[in-house]
Amino acid sequence: MIDAIGWAASIILLATLVRQIVKQAGNSDGEGVSTWLFLGQATASALFVVYAVLLGNWVFIVTNSCLLLTALAGQWISFRRRRQGTHAHGSSRSTT
Repeated sequence: MIDAIGWAASIILLATLVRQIVKQAGNSDGEGVSTWLFLGQATASALFVVYAVLLGNWVFIVTNSCLLLTALAGQWISFRRRRQGTHAHGSSRSTT
């Protein structure tokens, strides 16, 4: 029963983060979310994975591994969007 509470919390948290990534993927300029947020989330999640492994807690191992993946995916999407925006703006400039 106790693990069920942890798994429910994990599912809810991951669902909200996945929704944020989907929303961010639809943002054409990649702006709106700080790079520092993703760096902090990725670092904290990696450390929590190590901590959870040392404790042998599967709820936190899985949850924090997934959180680390969402941080990396969000950062990758943001980087791609910014890069595409830079190329789009650069190619539309007139050289005359």
